[in-house]
Order: sequence, then structure tokens, then C-alpha cells
Amino acid sequence: MVRESSLHWGQKCRCLLLGLTVILILGAVVVFAAVIFARRRDPPAELLQWKGRGSTDNLKEIMLGRCFTYIRTVNPELRKDCLKIWETFKNAFISKNPCNITEQDYQPLMELAAQPILCNKTLLWSKTNELVHKYTKVQGNLLTMEDTLLGYMADGLTWCGNPSSSEINYQSCPEWHECANNPNLIYWKTASRAFAEAACGVVHVMLNGSINQPFGNSSIFGSVEVPHLNPKKVHLMKIWVMHNIGGQPSDSCSSSSIKELKSIIEGRNITFSCEDDHRAAQLIQCVGNPEEPACRVCRTES
Repeated sequence: MVRESSLHWGQKCRCLLLGLTVILILGAVVVFAAVIFARRRDPPAELLQWKGRGSTDNLKEIMLGRCFTYIRTVNPELRKDCLKIWETFKNAFISKNPCNITEQDYQPLMELAAQPILCNKTLLWSKTNELVHKYTKVQGNLLTMEDTLLGYMADGLTWCGNPSSSEINYQSCPEWHECANNPNLIYWKTASRAFAEAACGVVHVMLNGSINQPFGNSSIFGSVEVPHLNPKKVHLMKIWVMHNIGGQPSDSCSSSSIKELKSIIEGRNITFSCEDDHRAAQLIQCVGNPEEPACRVCRTES
């Protein structure tokens, strides 16, 4: 009788413990679900501290797609591992303060995605984004930074991470000049330095003569690319100062801004030449302005 009572009591205790265990597990699941829901609904406050927009939506898919397009159709002779390039790119900024990125963070990517640039093919630019890329697309013989794999993949995109997360920050990222060491600015400085260092022979440059000071020391061209040209490999820099068709020119090859650039280049033992409104590039401008005097072609009557 005592044994039966003891057995019956033991069974009750086990049932009670089992019930408590189930309740605790269910409670933990409910709390966990609530936390996940809250995180999805309201991103952490620290992700909203920057003034710029967040990382470009579908960043991974866009960059991988561009990488495969580049190595399959744009430059099929280039053999690269796009998945490895993406992971190396992401590791440069993920889980890091987006205002403390360094060139060293991107160095593994620079080495992995490096490609040969033929001599006399380099085209640098400043403040001529639209025209210079129309020119290279039509002309097909010169390369800008954006025509290389590194430039092609990242052109027009935004990205950053957050030190408290292993995920890409899609909420907000620092604006271009919000802090000096943000992921985008450091990326383009690092890639532009490598692009300039690889240049050889003749280097072409397209500048904007419709603005004050087409050459600026603080631009990526002035602060990064010019200092990293190798005088042992580059013997001539050809400057094209372009002006808006039908507009009033602000600066030209004879301006103080271009003279300053000439002094810097010749001081590095590189020959300098300058041409206002390079005709081949001007003809591209004329497509949208065919009636302007600069676009008229003289014809000899037969």
C-alpha cells in the first residue's frame, strides 16, 4: 500500500514537471517570436544614424549579375570567380563602422579582381561623367575606371554595414562627404589608385570646361589618380577640356586651373598636352544639338 502510494505520488510529480517544462518551452518560443517580429518591424536605432540612403536593394544580386555579365560578354577573356569576389567585397565593410573603413579593407578585393590595362588605353575624368562614358561606349578603344570589372560592378550603387550586425545595412549609410572613411568613397579611391598605377604610355583625361576650375586638387582625379601615375611607365598626359554645346565656356586650356595641372604633371617628368573640345567627343555632344554652330560640318559643293 505504501509502495503504491509512493508510486502514484512519483507519477504525479513527473507529470507536474513535464507540464512545467512544456509551459516554459512555449513561453520561450512566444518571447523569441515576439523579439523577431519586433526586429523586423522596427530596425535597431543604431541603423538609422546616417544621413544617406541605405544600401542598394538586392545589392548581392546586382553585383553578381554585373560580374557575370562582365566576364561573359564585356570581357570574356577575363577569368574571375564572381562568388569569391562578392564575398571578398562584402567582408571589406560588413560588421564594421561605416565611417572607419580603410584602403586595407579593400586590398584583398583589389588583388582578386585586378585586370591588365593595355598601354595608351587609360581615360581619366573629372566632372564629365555622362559624356566620358558615352564616348568610351561609342569609341570603344579607351577605358575609364567604370569600364573595368571593379568599376562596372559598383557603379551607381551604395553599401555599408554596421558594427553591431553581420548583415548589410539597408536602412541608412553615410553620405559621400558625411565622413571621410565611408565604404563608397574609400572603395572608389582605392580602385582609382590601382587604375592609375596600372596606366602606361599615353594617359587621356577628359575635364569639364563649363565649370569653374575643371581641375581640383580635392577631386579623386586630382588627389588620387594624378599622384599615383608612374612616371617610369606614363610618358604623356593628353587633356581634353570639354564645353557644353551652345553654352558659355568657363575655363579652357589657357586657364589657371589647367596651368596648375600642367605644372604638377611636368613636375613629375610626364609630358603634358591640352586640347579644347576634342572633336570626336564633341561630335557625341552634337547628337543632341545638331543645329548648334559648333556641330555644323562644312561641305564643299561639287
